[in-house]
Amino acid sequence: MRLPLYQVDAFSSKIFSGNPAAICPLERWLEDSLLQAIAEENNLSETAFFVAQPGGYQLRWFTPVGEVDLCGHATLAAAHVLMTELEFTQPEIVFSTRSGELTVTKSDTTFTMDFPVLKCESCEPPPLLIKGLGRQPQEVYRGDDYLVVFNDEQEVKSIEPDYACLIQLDARGVGVTARGTEADFVSRFFAPKHHINEDPVTGSWHCLLTPFWAQRLGKIRFRAQQLSRRGGELVCELVNDRVLLSGQCATFMKAEIYL
Repeated sequence: MRLPLYQVDAFSSKIFSGNPAAICPLERWLEDSLLQAIAEENNLSETAFFVAQPGGYQLRWFTPVGEVDLCGHATLAAAHVLMTELEFTQPEIVFSTRSGELTVTKSDTTFTMDFPVLKCESCEPPPLLIKGLGRQPQEVYRGDDYLVVFNDEQEVKSIEPDYACLIQLDARGVGVTARGTEADFVSRFFAPKHHINEDPVTGSWHCLLTPFWAQRLGKIRFRAQQLSRRGGELVCELVNDRVLLSGQCATFMKAEIYL
């Protein structure tokens, strides 16, 4: 059996930047153990699999170590593959996922995802968090991830995490953020528990950042930058209890998996 495989750089208009995701279209679902083995072999932060169903597609995301509930950049990449490589012609794609129905629309070269808002609450910073980031934060919040606020963009850029500390924390990952100089806000995201020390661009993380900064800045539409080595840019908009995340994609590779 041969399976098609695409590698797409999401949240970027050119290859070698943004966040790479592997996209594997399927005619039917394979065993979970095989899906996980493919994701481990790809060794990217996410491998997405989709299967057609009435009215849309079922979509699942796997890191090298397990399935996750929500992934932004691999959803964007999956829509890109369908609309630019597989000639999907409808104006909107509906994905059925573990986080409910997610829609993606395309305008020119930009894809827009409709995702649920993620919430967080203020908390005391655990000692391991401060040690892992190497500095005292301005504020700390906790949702599925830790949201850690610093004074300015330069402080976010200069963090050199101790991943041995961060991996011990009781959250999916740790994100740091501050007001930006060229963007409304900037961030970085660390997820050593998922074998991703620093994620290049994290869509789901911006479902937490967007309502957070909306409350701080008194507006609902933002230009965001993720300051990883590869870098990435997003446009984020808060609409009631949803977050619209927009970005571009570039296809890096087309291949086949031999099973």
